[in-house]
Amino acid sequence: MLDRLPVEIVERIIAKIPDTDLIAASKVDRVWWQEVRREAYKRWKNYATMIGDVYCEIRALGKHYIKREIDWITFEDVNDLYKRWINRLTEDQLYIMEKMLRNGMVVDPQERETIEYALSEQRWGGDPWGLGVV
Repeated sequence: MLDRLPVEIVERIIAKIPDTDLIAASKVDRVWWQEVRREAYKRWKNYATMIGDVYCEIRALGKHYIKREIDWITFEDVNDLYKRWINRLTEDQLYIMEKMLRNGMVVDPQERETIEYALSEQRWGGDPWGLGVV
């Protein structure tokens, strides 16, 4: 039955699947594989955008601290919160990227290298995106 659903229904179902189960849905058939791949790329991009937004917030916070608009304790607390948030978003993003790579969803060699480098950096405790917030 799942292999006969209209593509629009498949898209809506896949959009609601959590990251941890997303790639498993690609095993249904070719249409599901394509839709899971599209959704995984979409989530990858969304994580990258969120990480960039949080990084901009960290930089803005630093500027406020330098101008003495906030005290040291507030700066440290908020900065630590932002860093933990970036680390969590990065973990979630790398999880999707790794699953895509392992399931043949990444075909571009440059993307493949980017994923392998980021995963290696993360495994060794580095900063995969070079943001300097680890």
